[in-house]
Amino acid sequence: MATAARTSTGGGGAVPSAGKIFQFKLVLLGEAAVGKSSLVLRFVKGHFHDYQESTIGAAFLTQTVCLDETTVKFEIWDTAGQERYHSLAPMYYRGAQAAIIVYDITNHESFNKAKAWVRELQRQANPNIVISLAGNKADLANKRMVEYEEAQSYAEEQGLLFMETSAKTAMNVNDIFLAIAKKLPKTDPAGSRNPGQTVNVNTAAQNVEAKSSCCGGSTGATPANAAPTRT
Repeated sequence: MATAARTSTGGGGAVPSAGKIFQFKLVLLGEAAVGKSSLVLRFVKGHFHDYQESTIGAAFLTQTVCLDETTVKFEIWDTAGQERYHSLAPMYYRGAQAAIIVYDITNHESFNKAKAWVRELQRQANPNIVISLAGNKADLANKRMVEYEEAQSYAEEQGLLFMETSAKTAMNVNDIFLAIAKKLPKTDPAGSRNPGQTVNVNTAAQNVEAKSSCCGGSTGATPANAAPTRT
């Protein structure tokens, strides 16, 4: 039987989970203007804006995904894609259990940059990190420069999760986070705990307290002094 799952988008009314809550650090990486922030905002808040402010440094948001027996809370670091911020990236992917590397299907150079991020994570990040490749802006398929088969073949070679997404239409946005939530190991390093109790498996915890109810809401923080960029 397929695993049931729900994602919270800031609304209420969800039935609390009887299982444990697992908290994971997830980082988004990729070239500037590929739509990383738009993907996160669609996932966390259900919103899309044609013109999204450029991220400065990184933005922090949280969101929960509810599976049958457990709830996964993502602590999401949305990093800036501009080259001048590249040196800051290790601060955000260090200790992360998951990463989404985003490219723009209408920009082949952004796909090459995504490959470079994969290599960097494979060398320097947590050796057990779950890496997902997201080909964003699938709604612009008529302007496609990266073929689906090319990206899928690369992802299979590297052992990555892969989906094409559209922050604009919400295509596969929840699905990619759900696929990551299912793949992350649900282990409790501290031994048995009571149902509903948070299990923090983030080795670089940001001291963010997870809510004890399933799909209980989301939080987000966006940096100031940002310049408009088409996403």
